[in-house]
Amino acid sequence: MTGEPAAELSRVPPSVEARARSLGRVPFAFGRRFFIGLVVGFAWLAPAWWSPQFIVAMFFWDALLLAAWLWDFSQLPAPPQIEVRRIWQTRPALAVPSQVGLQISTESRRVLYMRVVDETPVALAPEPPQLAATVPARGSVLLSYAILPRQRGTTRVGRVFLRYQSALQLAERRAEAELSQAVRVLPNIEQARKQTLSLIRSRQVEIERRRYRQRGMGREIDSLREYHGGDEYRDISWTATARRHRLITRVFQMERSQTVWLVLDAGRLLRAQVQEPGSTLRLSKLDHAVNAALSLAQVAMLCGDRVGLLAYGSRTQRSLVPTRGAQHVRWLADALAEVRAESAEPDHGRAVRTLLSVQKRRSLVVWITDFAETATVPEVIDYAMQMSPRHLVIFAAMSQPELAALAAAAPASPEEMYRHAAALEICQRRESMLGRLRQHGVLAFEWMPWGLSTILVNRYLEVKERNWL
Repeated sequence: MTGEPAAELSRVPPSVEARARSLGRVPFAFGRRFFIGLVVGFAWLAPAWWSPQFIVAMFFWDALLLAAWLWDFSQLPAPPQIEVRRIWQTRPALAVPSQVGLQISTESRRVLYMRVVDETPVALAPEPPQLAATVPARGSVLLSYAILPRQRGTTRVGRVFLRYQSALQLAERRAEAELSQAVRVLPNIEQARKQTLSLIRSRQVEIERRRYRQRGMGREIDSLREYHGGDEYRDISWTATARRHRLITRVFQMERSQTVWLVLDAGRLLRAQVQEPGSTLRLSKLDHAVNAALSLAQVAMLCGDRVGLLAYGSRTQRSLVPTRGAQHVRWLADALAEVRAESAEPDHGRAVRTLLSVQKRRSLVVWITDFAETATVPEVIDYAMQMSPRHLVIFAAMSQPELAALAAAAPASPEEMYRHAAALEICQRRESMLGRLRQHGVLAFEWMPWGLSTILVNRYLEVKERNWL
């Protein structure tokens, strides 16, 4: 199963192609050399001061230039003779650079000089890419441009606009190709893949797979052996007993496949933008939470566990029942891509009640959230403590980088000293809240958003190694 989840996530959006069509009411324009010719024609005005006949020569020049433009325009291929195809090199993922290709084919007998603009949304590129190409006669050319997705979810890529000329560059045709398509930007799958590969190299997942087949009290048959005193009668294999003429009992594998629930808070606190050191992009806390959830999901399924999802704000946004398999990885990534941060306060109580009603057996609940610094105990802390008797809860709070930096810095003035003291007080209050959770058996911690994937996976493997479930 090592390669299957990666293969599912690597499926690129389908290529789309269409023949060009005329653009708007005025599908033609004048080329650069046409205007140069007009400027040259004005040179006839200089000798016209002495001989008015030169004005006639200027109009004759302009008429000749216009005739050349008409001839050049008639030689340009009609838009339907041009075919445009958009090709996705990789599946778009948040903050992962990738390339998009535009293949332009023509049936024209002339070489065409084109300027191409792809109607790309801001979610993929800050400005629509503008490309230049020389398309050979009866040939094709492949162009490419870079994208850097800045927002998860479904976005729409629009038309491709064309402006093309011949070698004379007197006339120009304008056309468009209808290549509109919806594209889903996934979470940072590269980060999830690197995390998974790193764990495979360190053989932690392989060790977990070997432990998965330990003998115990599961219900999957591992082997047969002679009956010993104390064995349960229901485990006796009567068919084997009849063949061997002595009591034979079945030995079962220990059931180490567990259920892991990813619970994502998409409330207002997760809208905060943070910038990872060394990066120019500012992503929301929710973006980092989604990336961490996808990393953990892939590792958990490699270990044979079933993974479910519950993403919520004021209501449940996305929910997936726990299962495993390559197809489930794809569904999980698609669901995580559509999780949106809300401006309202999240309803933690509804999320907990939903999870408790769906999941009856003890499971591992990984809750990625944040809480405000208030005088009272935040709701999310209370609900995490209420869940701990029935499930093992990993409570991951997203820290505030600016607050941590302010608390760690040495104050250089009275004003900075007051801010430093306030930051220390807030950090101590947050740690006190997490300490209360630990006293109730919750594996609670606070971590920087960009390092959440690594710490979550390590905590998960620790739970598996120590068999805390």
